[in-house]
Amino acid sequence: MSKRRGDKMPLLDHIREFRDRLIKSSFAVLVGSIAGWVYYQQIIRLLTLPFCDLGSATSPVNGKCGDLYVNGILGPFNLQVKIALLTGVIASAPVWIYQLWAFITPALHKKEKRVTVSFVLVATPLFMTGAFLAYVILPHAVQVLLGFTPNNLGNLIRFDEYLDFVLRLILIFGIAFVLPLFLVALNLLGVLSGRSILKPWRLAVFLCFLFTAAFTPTPDPVTMTLLAIPLCLLYFLSGLFALLVDKRRYRRNDAESRLTAIDKPEEI
Repeated sequence: MSKRRGDKMPLLDHIREFRDRLIKSSFAVLVGSIAGWVYYQQIIRLLTLPFCDLGSATSPVNGKCGDLYVNGILGPFNLQVKIALLTGVIASAPVWIYQLWAFITPALHKKEKRVTVSFVLVATPLFMTGAFLAYVILPHAVQVLLGFTPNNLGNLIRFDEYLDFVLRLILIFGIAFVLPLFLVALNLLGVLSGRSILKPWRLAVFLCFLFTAAFTPTPDPVTMTLLAIPLCLLYFLSGLFALLVDKRRYRRNDAESRLTAIDKPEEI
């Protein structure tokens, strides 16, 4: 069991605790991977739905998605293993994140713990919102990219490449939605003030659009705008929240200074 900050803990105890939490996390990933292996076909259907529902990707004869393929004899097996492992890591995220948090929390101060817990509670739905938005615009992104294929050529896409594209798009959107929350965390820790966050707002808006242009895997302006606008809104909301925190902190400090002045005896 972890000891509190300030208590001495032998190195071997740290190693044993790390080993135990690593075993628990690995077991959770294993259980999630087994579930991913069992529901492999349903997961494949969910991943290919935005792509195969496009008219250009579906065969009019048998209704199957003909543009996606798996290469090699071991290709189908390797793909199923990859899908199962990814499912295990994602499905078991609450377990291994908690184990990581429980391992490092004894080294944090009370204020740092409170800020970290609040950060995780807010960051999780923000990341899920960004990931869902990425999944929603995925058909449009695929359609735009396939539009660059010359008229006299076909386009066969390896499924593992398509899977990497989907995961990258989801991660970019999810992480982008969490980025403004770091500003709030820095404000709660007293590193940044609300005014310092909102003062360079023109530069921040420009950087939001620059970020989407650089990291969005599609060159069309619609996808970039769909990511940039929520980022800008989250930036301004984080700045306004920081201003409220600063105002509350100023009032508390002012009240404490007045109480200190009253309690302090006057020098004669």
